[in-house]
Amino acid sequence: MKFVSIIIGSKSDYEVMKACSDTLEAFGIQYEMIISSAHRSPERTKDYIIQAEAKGAQVFIAAAGMAAHLAGVLSSKTIKPIIGVPMSASALNGIDALLSTVQMPAGMPVATVAIGKAGAINAAYLAMQMLALNNEELAVKLKEDRISKAKKVEMDSLEIETIIKL
Repeated sequence: MKFVSIIIGSKSDYEVMKACSDTLEAFGIQYEMIISSAHRSPERTKDYIIQAEAKGAQVFIAAAGMAAHLAGVLSSKTIKPIIGVPMSASALNGIDALLSTVQMPAGMPVATVAIGKAGAINAAYLAMQMLALNNEELAVKLKEDRISKAKKVEMDSLEIETIIKL
């Protein structure tokens, strides 16, 4: 079984990361989601990575705020792709998490998306794009989704646009 693993650093991240799981569900992608912390439960995190890989995890999504070391810990324990979602959990509104997630040492890559809900949704799309490399049915669904989004922009524009006719 191939699936996406979502690991969130704390329960407070769930409401934002639900947008990630909802996006995966909309495309019929199987996923797991757990709470595990790089700092508060490092052994749980390490053990879960091993178990998830053994079950078929193909991509890991890690959401964390503040020091945001979760994605880096995952990167140190697996060669599967890691997508980091910085969370806005401090007085710095997620900038600290963004920098912690994106500033990985050479050889320990973490693909980093936007802070918060947009990042959660984009993490799902990026994971699906990775899976679509070996799944033509999913690739077609993603292409159709892009076409649908473009058509929606055109329809939205028709509702408000004013064009000068020459």
